Amino acid sequence: MARDPRHDLLDGFLDQLAHQRRLAAGTARNYRHAVQELLALSPGVPLERLDSQHLRRAAAQLHARGLSGRTIAYMISGWRGFFGWLVKHRGFSRNPCVGLRAPRSPKGLPKALSPDLMARLLEGPANTPAERRDKAMFELFYSSGLRLAELVGLDAADAGGIVRQGEVTVTGKGAKTRTVPVGRKARESLEVWLGERGALARAGELALFVGARGERIAATSVRHALSRWALRLGLPQHVHPHMLRHSFATHVLQSSGDLRAVQEMLGHASISTTQVYTHLDFQHLAKSYDAAHPRAKRKQSGTEKKS
Repeated sequence: MARDPRHDLLDGFLDQLAHQRRLAAGTARNYRHAVQELLALSPGVPLERLDSQHLRRAAAQLHARGLSGRTIAYMISGWRGFFGWLVKHRGFSRNPCVGLRAPRSPKGLPKALSPDLMARLLEGPANTPAERRDKAMFELFYSSGLRLAELVGLDAADAGGIVRQGEVTVTGKGAKTRTVPVGRKARESLEVWLGERGALARAGELALFVGARGERIAATSVRHALSRWALRLGLPQHVHPHMLRHSFATHVLQSSGDLRAVQEMLGHASISTTQVYTHLDFQHLAKSYDAAHPRAKRKQSGTEKKS
């Protein structure tokens, strides 16, 4: 069967995403999936003949399959980017996605663990090298509000700055870098893991966190490790990496009330993205990250404990 020529144009678009805009590999995969779905729902229709009616029909079919409005909106964003590239680089006359909207669906609040459950999760025993690696990863997730891709992308060379300076610099969405604080508990767990890493990592491996083969740990391995860890400790709900990021944002915002600071630490481009956390009741404004974050607080003296 002859190759669909529309896929050649898709390959050109994805190449531009990867090499010029430097989007994350996961984002490029999502864009590929979105456009491939559109092509599958419009068999045999040349791209230049696809109009807004075709796209509305495709979106309706996706909705009928049970996809959420948010997922469809993300796919439409991929279509819009693809046709925008065709207009700019391949001489297409119009972008049929202009004005196209996804069906609305209820907007759920991010799920976060309570501070007590978060403490229970992170204070679980770590008896093997793999468990000590996992504990360091989970502490760092929660301490600094990292995304999964940001955590697995860390290199061993980053560890010195984390431990000594109490901060980590990561590259997030859109190749934007940000520096966020790292609490004492996370630094301590990381130091323990660094003592184990040399025995597990392959020679020359750059990654801070490595998997069973001694290479950079995969995102799926982190998800499975966290799920198993929570199950072992008897937590009453499924726990995934993004939940630790939500918990970070929720707990710091509860303690500080500083929405702008949380926006910067999360790496959100727009304050409106961070505002989803403002359904919470704010407590007294803390003066610093150490005072605000449950696992960054300094050890209390004996006198303070008694008071």
